[in-house]
Amino acid sequence: MTVRSKIRSGAAVAAATALAFTLMPAGAASAHGYVSDPPSRQAQCAAGVVQCGPIQWEPQSVEGPKGLMECAGGNAAFSELNDDNYGWDVTPIGTTANFEWTITAAHASAEWEYFIDGQLVASFDDGGARPPWNFTHQVDLSNYPGEQTVLARWNVADTANAFYACIDVNVGAL
Repeated sequence: MTVRSKIRSGAAVAAATALAFTLMPAGAASAHGYVSDPPSRQAQCAAGVVQCGPIQWEPQSVEGPKGLMECAGGNAAFSELNDDNYGWDVTPIGTTANFEWTITAAHASAEWEYFIDGQLVASFDDGGARPPWNFTHQVDLSNYPGEQTVLARWNVADTANAFYACIDVNVGAL
């Protein structure tokens, strides 16, 4: 490949990238966040623990409208996250869990919510603050013994969207 063709190729990639970002809907961002420990379903995909589709390359991108109660956040491309029989590893925990978030774009945050079977277990109000790149919420799960799927939802303050993560745990196993 000649220097001239390399320059043309690089310019074409730059132009295509600029066009892609121009065509993205307002409020969309390129990266966000997910629960990394205990490993959420998308974290398991990214680590290769479970074989998944496109979510394996972007575990931080499970974004959808606020108020949904599904692991994929309404995103059909990540539908395997909704399948409880997909072979997810279940993490043994005590009666209190520390959910560590890995953030890749620190959006202003309204609240962080944790659900089991559609019931709100814990909520943390951030009042529009931008989160640090890694942080932990401690959640009491003592009223939910045994194997559970926790739905974690990060409601963004300045968009109509939220980020979703499901974490499979065995409460009281430690």
